Order: sequence, then C-alpha cells, then structure tokens
Amino acid sequence: MSTFGALNTAYRGLTAAQQGMNVAGQNIANAATEGYTRQRVEQSSLAAPARGLFSGGALQPGQGVSVDAIARLGNTFLDGSVRSAGAQAGYANVRSSALQGIEGVLQEPGDNGISTSLQQFWSAWQGAANQPAEDGPKGLLLNATNSVTDKISSAYQTLQGQWSGVRAQAADAVDAVNAAATQVAAYNATIRSTVAAGGSANELIDARAKLTETISRLAGGTVREQADGTVEVHVGGNALVMGTSVRALELSGSQAGDALGSTVQLLWKDTKSAAAPDGGEIAGALSVLAPAATAPSTPGSGGAIAEAAESFNNFATALAKSVNDVHKNGQLPNDALGNPGATGQDFFTFSGTGPAALSIKSPATTGGIALKTSGQGALDTSIADKISQLGTGAGSPDKVWSGIVTGIGVQSRGAQQHEALSSAARASALTSRASQASVSLDEENVNLLTNQHAYQAAARVMTAVDEALDVLINRTGLVGR
Repeated sequence: MSTFGALNTAYRGLTAAQQGMNVAGQNIANAATEGYTRQRVEQSSLAAPARGLFSGGALQPGQGVSVDAIARLGNTFLDGSVRSAGAQAGYANVRSSALQGIEGVLQEPGDNGISTSLQQFWSAWQGAANQPAEDGPKGLLLNATNSVTDKISSAYQTLQGQWSGVRAQAADAVDAVNAAATQVAAYNATIRSTVAAGGSANELIDARAKLTETISRLAGGTVREQADGTVEVHVGGNALVMGTSVRALELSGSQAGDALGSTVQLLWKDTKSAAAPDGGEIAGALSVLAPAATAPSTPGSGGAIAEAAESFNNFATALAKSVNDVHKNGQLPNDALGNPGATGQDFFTFSGTGPAALSIKSPATTGGIALKTSGQGALDTSIADKISQLGTGAGSPDKVWSGIVTGIGVQSRGAQQHEALSSAARASALTSRASQASVSLDEENVNLLTNQHAYQAAARVMTAVDEALDVLINRTGLVGR
C-alpha cells in the first residue's frame, strides 16, 4: 500500500466512524419520539484493486471501509401485526363503547329504571282499588303511569341521540382516513424520489408508517410495500392509495337526513359502490348503526342501537296490550250527571304512526280509568285488582323488560371482554415491535463509544502516515550534511 493510499484508507475510517456517531446520536435524540424506528450504519470492506497484467505479483491490501447505507431496523411482519391488532382493537372499542352507552340508558338496577316505575305502577293500581271513591289514589295512578311512559320515551330519544353521535364519529373517521391517505400518497412521492437519488428516507418512512397505522385503526386497511419505496394501502381488497393516487371514501346518506334505523354504508366516493372495511373503528360504528334484524333473523344480529330501540317499542306495545286487554272489560266512572261511563276503552293509546315508545300515551284525566267490571256496583274494583297482578307471570311486562335488560347486559359484557382481549393483543404486538425497533439508550451509548474509539484510531493512523510522509519528503537526503 502506498502512503497516499494509506491516507485514503484512514480518511474512509474517519468518515465511517463519524457517520456511526451521527446515527447513534440521532437514535439517542429520538429515543422518546413516538413512531421512531432505530437506525444502523451498514458498512462493508473495500476490496483491493484488481491485479492487472503489469501490476506484478505483489498482493494489495484492501482500501478501507465503505458506508453502504443507513438501515431502518423495522420489520414488515411486526408492522403488519401492529396494524392488524390495531384494526381489531378499534372495532372492539367502538362496539364496547356503544353497548355500554345503551346499557347506561337502561339505568338498571336503580331507582330511575323502568323496573322501579313498573312496581310503582302496579302498586298504584292496588292503591286505587283500595280506595275507589277517592280521587287521590287515581291521581297517583296517573303520575305512576306518566312516569313509565316518560321513561320509555326518554330512553328511546336518548338512543336516537346516541345513534346520531356514533354516525357523526363514523363520518369524522372517514374524513380522517381520506386525509391520512392523501398524506401517504404525498410521502410516497417524496420517498420514491429520495430513494432514487440515493438518499436516506428513514424518517419519512417512519412518518408514513404512523399514517398507515391510523388508516388500519380506522378502516382496517392492509399495506403492501413496493420495490420503489412506495406503499399501497387497500381497504376491502380495493386500493385506497396506489403510488401517488388516492381513492376517497364517504358514508352513504347525510348526517342531517339519516334517522335511527337508516342504512349507513361505507362507499367509494367516485363510483358510489360499497367498500367493506377490514375491521377498524368505522366497521365497529357501522355494525352498531345497522338497522334492527328482521324475522327470521337471529336476535342481536342487527345494529345494537336500532335493536335496543326496537326493544323499547316492543316493550311499550306489550305493556299496553296486557293492560288494555283487562281494562277493556271495565267501565269508566259515571259522568257529572250520573250517566254510566263508557265500556271497552283502552287505558294506553298510541298517537300517530311513529315509534310505539314515543307515541304511547296514558289517560289525560282520572275519568279515563276503569276500576270496576262493566255492570257491577260502584265499589267494585275487580279490574284494578286484575291489572295490579299483571306484573307477575311468565309473559308479564316485568318479565319482558327483564329479558330486554338481560340481553343488553350480556351483549355489553361480551363486547367489553372482546375489547379487553383485543387491547391486550394490540399491546403485545406493540411490545414485540418495540423490542426490535425501539431505541435502547445503553446500546446506543456503547455504539457511540465504539465509533468514538474507531474515529480516534483512524485519526492516529492518519497521523502516523502524515509523519512518515513528512520524513520521506522533508528529511530524505539530509544525511552527512
């Protein structure tokens, strides 16, 4: 090796060590940066020059070290596991939150639940039967009746508000997916040009990876890496992002026009064709926004909110039927002139053609309450006695309501367990990836020290060669002078 060749070898060692220190410092500086993937300098030895025809038989040493690349120590499979687990966790979280919201509407068990109001309703009928000539117990009966109907209507209206809220969240999630997809396409363009120019795009790839994780969490998208450094993002088997092009998504209908029970779908904006999300928060929202299942479908297979609302409608109908079937056999009180009251009258009525839970009505006055059987004496209270006993029995309104509460509670519990399991799976996937991609400060400090010593060693080599050249150039031929 010539002395000048040795200088070049030492210089390469200096630059390689300097690059190693820079990368170690970059890793240390970003140890707490979310989404950062640690980097390493990839080096290789430079071979000796090829021996030509006139180079003689002497073997030549290598030419030092080469910095080939700054590698990003990510793992495609671990990244895919994080995205998949994030999609499942997003789906389970939305369903669990929605079902817990429905469970909160029931307010069971508690003083404000419908169960308590039903007990007070049946007791009020018994109280009216004990004092048929008094108006006070009848007034208490009307109050108890209004309490039941008001709670049914209020719960249904709360479910309507919850449905609108979940739909608004789904619309926001779709907007977020479109915005993230646009940014991914922009990063694709920058990364492709950077890689083609021989530059390092590691930080850009980290930023793009965070966006693809966001898309997966919201819509369950899958990611395919391309040879030119770009990625394709697919939702439901169709490309959301391909290179620098983006295909936007939207929800069917409109937030202002849709109502509880409306069909809401995820669509491709350009063709209006259905897009099936592969999990994620949007899929979870669509599952709870779906219409109620119709016979002979399995109960619980429809949208959770719509089916809960339908349960309130069914309960209102069952309550009205059970009471009216008995009340029709009674006779209303005589009017002010002593004329006999009407017979065959319903106690509960439904106004309009809207949902039963919102349209169920009680008598406006005590004159609409029949306590006695038609044709019996003024003190007969057989009708009131029968109605007060309707809370017992296999098909009673209380049993119907208990079944509704139990069904919703079981669904909510199952959704919460699914959320816990999916969250644990996501945490495990993140831990597995972090074990490879995250920065270890101890390891980076060792790398920093190693490169510092390598830098000092290369500098000492350069100093030694410089001194040798100084002797050869400035001192040769001075002997004997």
